[in-house]
Amino acid sequence: MRIVFMGTPVFAVLPLTYMVLNDYELAVVYTQPDRPAGRGCNTVFSPVKQAALSLGLKVVQPESLKKEGVLNELAAFRPDIIVVAAFGQILPQSVLSLPKFGCLNIHPSLLPKYRGAMPVAASILNGDSFAGVSIMLMDKGLDSGPVLSQAQIPILNYDNTGILTDKLSLIGTCLLLEILPRWRKGEIAPRPQDDSAASYFSTVTKEMGEIDWSQPAEVIWRKVRAFYPWPGCFTRWQGKNLKIIEALPLTDNECLRTGQVILLPDGSAGIGTGSGMLKVITLQMEGKKPMSSAEFLRGQRQFAGAVLPS
Repeated sequence: MRIVFMGTPVFAVLPLTYMVLNDYELAVVYTQPDRPAGRGCNTVFSPVKQAALSLGLKVVQPESLKKEGVLNELAAFRPDIIVVAAFGQILPQSVLSLPKFGCLNIHPSLLPKYRGAMPVAASILNGDSFAGVSIMLMDKGLDSGPVLSQAQIPILNYDNTGILTDKLSLIGTCLLLEILPRWRKGEIAPRPQDDSAASYFSTVTKEMGEIDWSQPAEVIWRKVRAFYPWPGCFTRWQGKNLKIIEALPLTDNECLRTGQVILLPDGSAGIGTGSGMLKVITLQMEGKKPMSSAEFLRGQRQFAGAVLPS
């Protein structure tokens, strides 16, 4: 099979790499155009472009797949199948109809749950016990095509979106390698999704990371994990953003005011919430490096006793 691969972030690097290691014929890799990033606005290659170049693969970076010239270029690669993993563009029907064996998408959720963007964050934010990966035959809808295979794993208390995404990338890669030969032989019957059970999760914005201390500690804890590494959860102190990187919910709030900071017996910071206390393990002051809350308190003694805004 001649394969065209489409992907952009770290999630897509493993399936690309392991297809090459398993001697699949990768005709070309499509990824998003290079973007400026960081304070210096330097041009940065996507993780998939970096991986593809290191593997000696041809890379194409169209702004849109809807232009006639782009479609003609794609058709010239004569793909038998297109494999998609977090590409970042919607595939038009003209692309979906191109390969003989269709377009397969590695989607990090248990479809039809969490169609759309940020499904991993959604699973943590909503307190799910399990997360998963679906290999789906793409159609013109948003993650609505029939499912070829699925797998799930438990969400652990230390899992954040970064950690869980890495786990699901590995599982999605294993699923893909298992089904590709069977799909080519016609041994898999696609299972239609139950549209009535579908749920969607909108794109996360930076503003969504601001902590409301009137919420329960359990909710804030899930938010801290769901929004790491991006956009991060933050509060305000001394006119600057203070990121909460790692935390744990405690049932006892010692009758604290909402947002009140105290020094816990182990030297770390505890913050009062609408229900319970949030123990802060790791934090980061704006313009500084991440550090333990105990280390932060030793250098910022006035932090204990402060009341953070809700």
